[in-house]
Amino acid sequence: MFDPASLRYDANGLIPAIAQDHATGQVLMLAWMNAESVARTLETGRVTYWSRSRQSFWIKGETSGHTQRLVDIRLDCDRDCLLLLIEQTGPACHTNRRSCFYTALRDGAEVELMAPED
Repeated sequence: MFDPASLRYDANGLIPAIAQDHATGQVLMLAWMNAESVARTLETGRVTYWSRSRQSFWIKGETSGHTQRLVDIRLDCDRDCLLLLIEQTGPACHTNRRSCFYTALRDGAEVELMAPED
């Protein structure tokens, strides 16, 4: 059986987790997990992160309704980063956009790629 403690966490006990839409391949967001949030995610199928600002667990969509259901979890070769393939309901970004990566740098300027969803 997989043990979340076998991953390589940073000095704060955290590992970056990239959320990607399993159907489209679109990168939606990056957040942080600790061993307990990895275990909770695997146990429930609901993606649970660790909030560095609140110092508490954060189940994606718990208050907004914009949930993430785990489809697959992948480990990188160094075991120090996770790729979460998810089914996203609603926007992934707290700005109400589908992805947190909605700004690009083009010709030295920032360009907004997507507007907030209604």
